[in-house]
Amino acid sequence: METVDYLVIGAGTAGCLLANRLSRSPATQVLLVEAGGRDNYPWIHIPVGYLHCIDNPRTDWRLRTQPDPGLNGRQLIYPRGKVLGGSSSINGMIYMRGQARDYDGWAAITGEPAWGWQQVLPDFLAHEDHHSLQAGLPLEERALPVVSDSTAQAAKRSLLGSSSPWHAAGGEWRVEQQRLHWELLDAVAQAAQQAGIPATDDFNRGNNEGVGYFEVNQRRGWRWNAAQAFLHPIKQRRNLRVQTHTHVERLLLERDATGPLRCVGAVLLQGGQRRTVRVAREVILAAGAIGSPQILQLSGIGPGGLLQRFCLAVQHELPAVGAHLQDHLQIRAVFKVQGAKTLNTLANSWWGKAAIGLEYLFKRSGPMSMAPSQLGIFTKSQPALAHPNLQFHVQPLSLPAFGQPLHPFPAFTASVCNLNPSSRGTVHITSADPTAAPAISPNYLSTPEDRQVAADSLRVARRIAAQPALQRYRPEEFKPGLQYQTDEELVKLAGDIATTIFHPVGTARMGRVDDPQAAVDPQLRVRGVLGLRVVDASVMPTITSGNTNSPTLMLAEKAARWILAG
Repeated sequence: METVDYLVIGAGTAGCLLANRLSRSPATQVLLVEAGGRDNYPWIHIPVGYLHCIDNPRTDWRLRTQPDPGLNGRQLIYPRGKVLGGSSSINGMIYMRGQARDYDGWAAITGEPAWGWQQVLPDFLAHEDHHSLQAGLPLEERALPVVSDSTAQAAKRSLLGSSSPWHAAGGEWRVEQQRLHWELLDAVAQAAQQAGIPATDDFNRGNNEGVGYFEVNQRRGWRWNAAQAFLHPIKQRRNLRVQTHTHVERLLLERDATGPLRCVGAVLLQGGQRRTVRVAREVILAAGAIGSPQILQLSGIGPGGLLQRFCLAVQHELPAVGAHLQDHLQIRAVFKVQGAKTLNTLANSWWGKAAIGLEYLFKRSGPMSMAPSQLGIFTKSQPALAHPNLQFHVQPLSLPAFGQPLHPFPAFTASVCNLNPSSRGTVHITSADPTAAPAISPNYLSTPEDRQVAADSLRVARRIAAQPALQRYRPEEFKPGLQYQTDEELVKLAGDIATTIFHPVGTARMGRVDDPQAAVDPQLRVRGVLGLRVVDASVMPTITSGNTNSPTLMLAEKAARWILAG
């Protein structure tokens, strides 16, 4: 039986950073296990390759939701990364922190001031490598070599010689501007401003209201996932072992002599063989908002009735495990246009596709360097609101559904999501088999508030499309269609066309130590179980107002310091 200091379960966004930070001391033995494979599939690293990674069994767990009443009984694909880097290997690459009020809200919910905006900002900066602090350098020289230890990072930051209260350079997490330009999207940005939405050049200063181009986690035209940033540069560390294709059958739980339950390791499955790993310090679950509650439930930690249904001994009754699922639901409004260059028109011939490929081959730019969305808009569904509650991802393309061919006509898509949904769902095991997919029930649009925001958000999209800046392209609403006008009609249509934007959180939510609706305490320790933490998006008590990947890195950065401090 092997023993390590720390066992990190899940080599996704949080797990890669945790493995990096916990293994900095050569005296500390760290084992990082990942149920998926290595991130050596070429399409992972080409930005547009997400089209080949999502719903691909090599890179995605290919999960599905349960039929959802709010979506008129539809099921959705629910992508989750199945490789080193986790979902940062297949996501949209958008760098987004959210809003200051998100984190101040976390601090209020948990009673822990360390989760407030001013206290989490240093955790974002600790690993950031932002292009704006290298503005004087040529484009190809801005991404300086990746370094793997804190001393070298400090030297790199000194070399750059720039500072900002909002951004940092020299860290592992690269943030760049996009490497392509669309006149049509410029017109959408102008139309948004004409509709009363201010322009912004930075969504990450605490108030992301405005319209502007997203910054992305890329490095010189390649996707920059968490494995490239935090794991591969430290592969020479002898005190860190990374094992792929390794499932967790269950956590190893024992009672101390004094009575408390303690997690002392895990039972692993690899290549058909079962083995036990024990820890001298802690087990850290970083398997994501779907995987972490599943592993806890399989280990006997969760809602008692659910566990007993599958003949699992209830080691610790914790109803919050698998509850409080939150996600951003995007409603895809499509507008036909005339006389505009779009991806629909560029990619509608073999010659056009060849030109796209050659541009990327020689310049690392153009459509193959695209994030799924280029232009962002954060605004309010109603003017009286105190903060933006809508996010638009605007794309110079359209298609009937993900994975289907582009439409044969020029068009742009304005996908809009409610940033702060009040609907809550669940993640529940369906079997005692650790390889069986859980039941994911998001319960989208299950509250009157969410249904009203859905209807209002489509009206905001129409208002932007009606502005003078877009009229030279003669926009025509293709989906959902102008024949749908009432709240009831728009909500029904939202249920027909909306999809997940892949931001599940909250299924092991943190809260005050006496909060019965919390799975972990403010320092992410599982309530009632010693030696066990959860560090991933599942601990977020409320979803952030934007894309969730970089906030997950932030909370892993903060958690690593707490773990090392004992």
